[in-house]
Amino acid sequence: MKRETSLTLMAVAQIPLWAQVRPNIVYIMTDDHTAQMMSCYDTRFVETPNLDRIARDGVRFTHSYVANSLSGPSRACMLTGKHSHKNGFTNNEHGIFDGSQQTMPKLLQAAGYETALIGKWHLVSTPTGFSHWEILPAQGDYYNPLFIHQDGSRQVDSGYVTRIITDKAIQWIERREKDGERKPFALFVHHKACHRAWLPALEDLRLYEDKTFPLPPEFHDDYSSREAAGKTEMEIGRHMDIVYDTKMFVSREETPRTRLTPDYLRMIGRLSKEERQQYDDFYVPLSRTFYKQWGTDYNFLPRQQQSCVEGSRDAELLEWKYQRYMRDYAKVVHELDVQVGRLLDYLEDKGLLENTLVVYTSDQGFYMGEHGWFDKRFMYEESLSTPLVMRLPKGLERRGTVDEMVQNIDYAPTFLDLAGAPIPDDIQGVSLLPLLKGKAASKEDKQAVRHWRDAVYYHYYEYPAEHDVRRHYGIRTDRYKLIHFYGHDVNAWELFDLKHDPYELHNLYGQPAMLQVQRQLHRRLEELQIQYDDPQR
Repeated sequence: MKRETSLTLMAVAQIPLWAQVRPNIVYIMTDDHTAQMMSCYDTRFVETPNLDRIARDGVRFTHSYVANSLSGPSRACMLTGKHSHKNGFTNNEHGIFDGSQQTMPKLLQAAGYETALIGKWHLVSTPTGFSHWEILPAQGDYYNPLFIHQDGSRQVDSGYVTRIITDKAIQWIERREKDGERKPFALFVHHKACHRAWLPALEDLRLYEDKTFPLPPEFHDDYSSREAAGKTEMEIGRHMDIVYDTKMFVSREETPRTRLTPDYLRMIGRLSKEERQQYDDFYVPLSRTFYKQWGTDYNFLPRQQQSCVEGSRDAELLEWKYQRYMRDYAKVVHELDVQVGRLLDYLEDKGLLENTLVVYTSDQGFYMGEHGWFDKRFMYEESLSTPLVMRLPKGLERRGTVDEMVQNIDYAPTFLDLAGAPIPDDIQGVSLLPLLKGKAASKEDKQAVRHWRDAVYYHYYEYPAEHDVRRHYGIRTDRYKLIHFYGHDVNAWELFDLKHDPYELHNLYGQPAMLQVQRQLHRRLEELQIQYDDPQR
């Protein structure tokens, strides 16, 4: 009997700690938070000590990508572990997520996990696969937001949305603890931040006002040799709304009306009288100064920003808009970082942190003036890439940077693998666990890492739509990128050597010196389209 007990203990000891006691999962996803605005990736713009804390205590992925750089489709890829053409949610304009299909939260439930979703959903249909959910309708609001509850009721919560979402996440864990719930849990904390129009918490209004942000090297991109890039409408100079985006509003009488003024007034109309006074005390003086300098009848759509002559009035206005954009975005990031810190502290205080996988990422990247743009959608680096940091539970020993290529279709199989649940064959992503085990990695894990993917596949569908980004698909390898823009008024290929052209300014497609590489990339692209069963090929 003693021998049997001893053998049993030895067998248990050989099971990784994360498998002996199944870890909790806390998945924090923001909207449009780009790696440039996270100081563990880039120190030029902001400091994010709490987000950096996750990376410092765990891992930071340096080649993290999305499959479709758009909010709803990206979320569908995460939930299903499948590319957009397989999960059926290809674009925000006409998409409705089919909640009856297989999803990772449903599979976690079947494996004995309690699941919860708090915050932004943005998939039109009602959430399924969650034991509890409270979601923002559509994009939601920054100030005094409305939440839809699982029982169908709707309630306005007073305060700032990033703080409220964190409150609700903590309250859900707190209720579990009080009820003595012993099931492992998977909590999905989906923030509205940092989505347009970047409305800061009221106490943060004056942050970053003394900072001048450096212009990106490709800020004055002329889009030469890139036809689709020149057709888009997301230039800071020509397409960023002076009222909606930069908040230059004095009053209905003193402010010129723009296309998005009604949307702006609806957003700030959610503030109480006292809150609105605090808001106006900051923005109205800025607005009066702006209109005194520029007048109320100036051209809201100046000529293409790449043609702005240095020192000219157009160039001055362009850079002014960039600084306002960066400051407001940075303020929104600041409160996000504070609230992530609050959640981490709570988990630590409750003794949950050591047995919890904490994941922080965004639904895609974002342009912070690169190519003169805001927004996302393109397969160019700033929107294809997304920040990804993880604090690992006991037993997963990897620390520091992870340089292998990963994609948001990998989250579903990773969470299932961690939970000890089977990964269905139709999931297209791969578990990241072999990358995270460190010294505990088995021979099979090490082999999986040695044969890790050499390219990621991307497909964007939403056109015609806001910002006029044409449909395109392509692949990115460790050095090259091949993109095909197709349909409507464009049929163009682009090829970039990211080693020598990291800003993607020079399209090398068709150049004699690149023909061999071009053929190889075409072949690899076709292989991935076959692998993922994309009918576009």
